[in-house]
Amino acid sequence: MTMPVRKLGPTGLSVGEIGMGCMPLSLNSRPPEEDGIKTIHAALEQGITLFDTADAYCLNSTENGHNERLLAKALKNRPDAIVATKGGHIRPDGRWDTDGRPEHLREACEDSLRSLGVEAITLYQFHRPDPKVPFAESVGAVAELQREGKVVHVGLSNVSVAQLEEARKIVNVASVQNRMNLFDHSSMDVMKRCEELGIAFLPYSPLNGMSNAGGIGSNETLSRIAGKHNASPQQIAIAWLLQLSPVILPIPGASKAVNIVNCAGASNVKLTAEDAAELGGIAAQATA
Repeated sequence: MTMPVRKLGPTGLSVGEIGMGCMPLSLNSRPPEEDGIKTIHAALEQGITLFDTADAYCLNSTENGHNERLLAKALKNRPDAIVATKGGHIRPDGRWDTDGRPEHLREACEDSLRSLGVEAITLYQFHRPDPKVPFAESVGAVAELQREGKVVHVGLSNVSVAQLEEARKIVNVASVQNRMNLFDHSSMDVMKRCEELGIAFLPYSPLNGMSNAGGIGSNETLSRIAGKHNASPQQIAIAWLLQLSPVILPIPGASKAVNIVNCAGASNVKLTAEDAAELGGIAAQATA
């Protein structure tokens, strides 16, 4: 199956306009490895070519790189697939802590190279600013990895506009990955700045997070518009993001093949301007 493509920021690469967030394949509720690989293959069959992962997508620090190794196995002999990974989170005893020290990011990148079985990571994203480490030092460490040829393109995650601008003084930023969806517009200013700069914006949790994705149809506006288009609420939520900006590449997470196939179907949904305006008001309703 073919899917419309979009530019991955200024990288010169094009990917399917919907990507896949692979985190659910490695956390507590993860499926057996065989089923996880089937889910990744189902995504490929739908035209998805961008797969988002991180070294920290695992149960705890004893199995760092679990998700990366799973992707490497599933995407073997698929040169059309692009893997974006991240470093800067650690999982001691299953917690989500940050470590933005340059020495940690270097070690994390080396580990990711081994887990993915590649000589260079196509897109390496600094996972989250560490309040204990100056942001410029962390970004500088990733820029150094790029100069050494271990990283091809550099991205950021969970950043503000000010942090994006600070990073741009240090390295060419290819992408920003922040949380954004119908119910959460907190990164709208970052997305708009990315649009101005031609930087790819990868909204994670495009269905309002793993625990909420299945129930978003309980929103009356979303459910009504889904019915009008004979589409699922999940497809409408992703279609809204796609129509919001040409730099947006949603990365819905999935642990089952049926769910990523459903999400990929958003490419076939064309919302009217009235639909988009109504859907855009959901976040204000949720806040109220």
